[in-house]
Amino acid sequence: MTMERFAIELGYAADLHGEDMTKAAVRAVRDAVSRVCLCGIVEICGRDRFQGVHVHADVAVPDPEGVDREAVLASIPIGETTLTVTSGGLRVPGIEVPCFAPGVRSIVVACAALTVSIETDGVDAQENGSSKSACGCAAKAI
Repeated sequence: MTMERFAIELGYAADLHGEDMTKAAVRAVRDAVSRVCLCGIVEICGRDRFQGVHVHADVAVPDPEGVDREAVLASIPIGETTLTVTSGGLRVPGIEVPCFAPGVRSIVVACAALTVSIETDGVDAQENGSSKSACGCAAKAI
């Protein structure tokens, strides 16, 4: 089986008062998830239970070591999941709100990119004369 990219979606989010890298990262992943519609996996490729679906999250935050990787992975609702966390995002001046996080004055912003891939049989429809594409669906190549 080979993996073919099916969709890529971006998400952005922040923790306004706690400088919590995990909170910002989870929110960024959820932001991306909230905008991607994967109906083609079900309706065209016939994957009724999202079998053979893999979701990779690339997340950038100012302090990658501060991210709870399991919490971020848990925010991806389908498929086999993987995660890469890198240095990036933003840290900008904010305002201290002592009841939320005493001594914290920065806003942290996370960026996320989700890549949804599906397992395919790796055979191009043109190579074998079939009307089916590599994902097993009957969609016509353009």
